[in-house]
Amino acid sequence: MNTKALNGWGLRLAQLGLLAFLVVLWELGTNPDWIPPFYFDDANQAAFFFGRPLEVWGRIWAWFAGGEIYHHLGITLFETFMAFVIGTAGGLLLGLWLALNDTASAILDPYIKALNSMPRVILAPIFAVWFGLGVWSKVALGVTLVFFIVFFNVYQGVREVSPTLLANARMLGANSRQLLRSVYLPSATSWVFSSLHTSVGLAFVGAVVGEYLGSAAGVGYLILEAEGNFDVNTVFAGIVVLTAFALVLDGVVGVIEKRLMVWQPKTAESERL
Repeated sequence: MNTKALNGWGLRLAQLGLLAFLVVLWELGTNPDWIPPFYFDDANQAAFFFGRPLEVWGRIWAWFAGGEIYHHLGITLFETFMAFVIGTAGGLLLGLWLALNDTASAILDPYIKALNSMPRVILAPIFAVWFGLGVWSKVALGVTLVFFIVFFNVYQGVREVSPTLLANARMLGANSRQLLRSVYLPSATSWVFSSLHTSVGLAFVGAVVGEYLGSAAGVGYLILEAEGNFDVNTVFAGIVVLTAFALVLDGVVGVIEKRLMVWQPKTAESERL
């Protein structure tokens, strides 16, 4: 496959074209004046279950034009940001410590694996009891989702440092602090940023699921309220808004990654993008 045919603006246009095609297909399948779907009796029935893109866009426009969304979106973004920062910092610090401490790693290994295997969503009611129905119970849930992704990537990145590289650095007189700064951290950096792209979405998941299970504000609360009213267009509007902001945060992580990873050789994928 010739990847050089699509790069830069050409690739972006192809991606936007695919999105436009899917949206038009969605609108056609739920618009009674156009092509009725085959599975449902009429397009109105399909629109009840799947919504309509124009109606979804109308909900989003009304939210931002009327200012209703800003309070709820601000709460969700705060929960997401705090969960992302705390979970990333905790995973980074503990991952480095255990990767460099064989004894502590061996002792804590079964407990970390047990915690990681636990479905974290079931902790939401416990966090609600501990921290109340405010933002911090949602932050706590998001932290549990972000932490393990970052932790295991940092741990693996440090563990996979070349023994030959370490031996050469020690022969040149590098002490523990210099090894950490010049060998271990650069080795783990690419693993960290790889995990951060996943962690952004999981931080949103933690915030929204927490709001969904119990809250009085936030985009998850708006989605839950719309679901109770069988308003599928508003549900999709909330999903679109959350997805858009998740992509923005992921883009910010990508920009920071490019600035901090200038020493890393460019791959064919990064050059194409």
